[in-house]
Amino acid sequence: MARAGLTAERLTRAGADLADEVGFERVTVSELARRFDVKVASLYSHVKNSQDLKTRIALLALEELADRAADALAGRAGKDALAALADVYRDYARDHPGRYAAAQFRLAPEAAAASAGVRHAQMTRAVLRGYDLAEPDQTHAVRLLGSVFHGYVSLEMGGGFSHSAPDTQETWSRVLDALDALLRNWPAP
Repeated sequence: MARAGLTAERLTRAGADLADEVGFERVTVSELARRFDVKVASLYSHVKNSQDLKTRIALLALEELADRAADALAGRAGKDALAALADVYRDYARDHPGRYAAAQFRLAPEAAAASAGVRHAQMTRAVLRGYDLAEPDQTHAVRLLGSVFHGYVSLEMGGGFSHSAPDTQETWSRVLDALDALLRNWPAP
């Protein structure tokens, strides 16, 4: 019989908290069992293994990010929407570094198709409609934005910008200005 109070959702949330504390790569069913002071076997009625736990954490992180982005984007367009979306990613990574790493976790195709990752793409495309980009340029722009947001956030969180001035917020603002200018003047093929 499962230990009272343990559910897949509770374990997923505890795993996400653990990821924020120690890093997503260090999250295991064994470590989670230690946190709950239970035997590892007692968790297997709720999660299959560490891969399943990490998938659940990734899905939770994608959902949280999508919810934050939807709230931030409501009523915004153009550069304002672009900055709001970018800030959601940056703020989430700062607030929840382990969850942010989980959001990058490679999901099985069926899990990815059913995840909030689809909402992320839809919201990014909604932002891009303000720039009047047609396909395939819209897909190229989605990839560009994801690469720039993730690249900047990863370098900043890894201390890559801590060695010099100006302040990273100033650079972030300039990056968003440059992306806005690029999207308004997207190059022809």
